[in-house]
Amino acid sequence: MSLKNHPAYQPLPTAAAAMDNPAMSNSSSSSGSNDDVAALAQSGLPATYSSQQLVSSDSDLMERRHLRGNSIVDEPGSRLARMGHLQWFTVATLCFVNLINYMDRFTIAGVLTEVKEDFHIDNDNAGLLQTAFVISYMIFAPLFGYLGDRYSRRWLMAVGVALWSTTTLLGSYMHTFGWFITFRALVGIGEASYSTIAPTIISDLFVNSMRSKMLAMFYFAIPVGSGLGYIVGSKTAQLANNWRWALRVTPILGVIAVMLILLIKDPKRGESEGQSGMEPTSFCIDIKELLKNRSFMLSTAGFTCVAFVAGALAWWGPTYIHLGLKMQPGNENLQLDDVSYKFGLIAMAAGLIGVPLGSVLAQYYRSRIENCDPYICAIGLFISAPMVFVGLIIPRISGTLCFVFVFVAQVALNLCWSIVADILLRCIQIWPNYHDRWRCGRAAGRNSVASINETLADL
Repeated sequence: MSLKNHPAYQPLPTAAAAMDNPAMSNSSSSSGSNDDVAALAQSGLPATYSSQQLVSSDSDLMERRHLRGNSIVDEPGSRLARMGHLQWFTVATLCFVNLINYMDRFTIAGVLTEVKEDFHIDNDNAGLLQTAFVISYMIFAPLFGYLGDRYSRRWLMAVGVALWSTTTLLGSYMHTFGWFITFRALVGIGEASYSTIAPTIISDLFVNSMRSKMLAMFYFAIPVGSGLGYIVGSKTAQLANNWRWALRVTPILGVIAVMLILLIKDPKRGESEGQSGMEPTSFCIDIKELLKNRSFMLSTAGFTCVAFVAGALAWWGPTYIHLGLKMQPGNENLQLDDVSYKFGLIAMAAGLIGVPLGSVLAQYYRSRIENCDPYICAIGLFISAPMVFVGLIIPRISGTLCFVFVFVAQVALNLCWSIVADILLRCIQIWPNYHDRWRCGRAAGRNSVASINETLADL
């Protein structure tokens, strides 16, 4: 999507703010009047402006109407209401694919000990498995973002899901570590196509509060899918007595996902904002515009740190907890599979609570606190930091307290997922390859923790 001619976010004029928030008006009858609408139209503000700098309001009026020049045009949201089942089918399909996407990523984490024993590798090389995935993801995400602006997003996602399903299946048959890590890198290419494009379809289907709700549903699949990855990986390996079978579950679901993707609606770019006629600009122009956008740059830097913590905790958390629990008398024979199973259940429960809670809090406080979104994220991170620290040093004392602290930490971390995406959609005109902006945090997190672990083991 074009970023050209979209200035940085600014608060609305008083008239527009009153229309957006009736409480700011002296008279309820004047809120949203023709005079207010005309004042907003004359201001020349783009469609995504709001009385809040980072996020737009939940006003029904702003969802129903869109200003183009000096005329009032029906908001595409009213047209989307007539779509009904197709609209919901599209969202449900995207959420389902995102779920199995993250299941696939963290299935290996659930059987990491077996993988290390099979390939005779240490923690450094075990961390490289996910780092190779993320690096290939980061390299190809901008490419798929570029293609997503110009070609069918539905077909790009279908090809990507088919690619990562196939490479995951083939990787399970590799018996040398070099070939195995190569196929894990190829999985990253396939998943890059989906994860960078899917949020833009939601952006083009919904606006304002409905967009926030749909993004919450979409990102809700991340912690739940990650938790399922631990459970499916560990339990499948136990039942089959072979960790390789754990990697052969998601490819089956991937075939179903490809068929569903081919049936979804691919809306026009910018349809929800009434700007489907926008022309793409060059990559260099987009980068220059983004570098000038403080909200985007700060949210990117902050969420990179979140990804560092979340990625390291998800990849190495079960292993650290397992080592600590084995120090307790009577737990000498404790299996990592059992810890991974419990960790997966906790991750799922934390996702069920944390992601929707963040969205609900943001929507509730937007009309009361200016720029509440970053404050909610910051509070969640302040809560999670000490919880993660305590949760990883207390396993040798109490397993129950360990899982309680990890649960609270993950709930607090999950507050950020949908809110940060919403901030991005409000502070810039969405472009499909935004999603790779924080992958470097995940890559660094997993490999750095592995290196630290190896260093401590040598002391």
